[in-house]
Amino acid sequence: MSCDYVKTTPITMRDAGKDEKWLHDVICKDTSLIGLGDLLVIERERTQPTGGRIDLILSDPEENLRYEVEIMLGTVNESHIIRTIEYWDVERRRYSSYEHKAVIIAEEITNRFFNVIGLLNKAIPIIAIQLNAFLLDSKLCLNFVKVLDVMEDGGEEPSEQVDRKYWEARVNAKSLAVLDKMVSFIPKDVGELRVKYNRGHVALGTTGNNFCWFHPRKGSHVHFHIKPGAEARDAFIKKFEDKGIECSPKRTDLISMVLTMKELEDSKDLIVELILAANQSAKK
Repeated sequence: MSCDYVKTTPITMRDAGKDEKWLHDVICKDTSLIGLGDLLVIERERTQPTGGRIDLILSDPEENLRYEVEIMLGTVNESHIIRTIEYWDVERRRYSSYEHKAVIIAEEITNRFFNVIGLLNKAIPIIAIQLNAFLLDSKLCLNFVKVLDVMEDGGEEPSEQVDRKYWEARVNAKSLAVLDKMVSFIPKDVGELRVKYNRGHVALGTTGNNFCWFHPRKGSHVHFHIKPGAEARDAFIKKFEDKGIECSPKRTDLISMVLTMKELEDSKDLIVELILAANQSAKK
């Protein structure tokens, strides 16, 4: 496909006659604009018990994930960063059954603050997005660029350790039953099983690194990520799709999937094959 070049003119939101409320409206109408997926809007300008209001709270139901979003026209500053982290912390404590990520959106993120956010990112799941605005034939074009993403380490973010009862009190017993059944499929000769209950997920491993991360649900299914490795991932996706089970790639080496008990039992051999591949990949 051949595309014609068209010159655009950079412009600030204020020079374009737009304010933060207008930008909130645009994002709420199409949350996919900011590059985090097709998210649901939970609330706008939620009042915080510590004072102030958080701009947007967005949700990814399939990932059991919420984003606390702070939007700022112009250049990001210290108070913006502090406010974003404070609101994220309040929300994750109030609604601990979800995973939470802080999001900063600004028109300019200078090197100084990029470095500061990068350092915080090692301990706090924070995402920085820069908004670039352009004029094209008197029309305003918006481009959101993710300049800093949450650090990933083997598919698992740092998370506070809890116990089994924590999850039993928050999700459907049928969802946990699917998790337990999948764990029971693992052959005994692969090594001693290690099931670790965390606030944001349940991690599974044996003698190597963790290779599977479960996100139990309030429904009768379980959502999980599993890491068979980059070479095997696409082949497994095709095998599951051939059986009518939807799954999707995540990063370069992970598979994201949702399973019911029936799907799990009907696909036992393929599930075992996937687990063995992921366990082997975790030892490399």
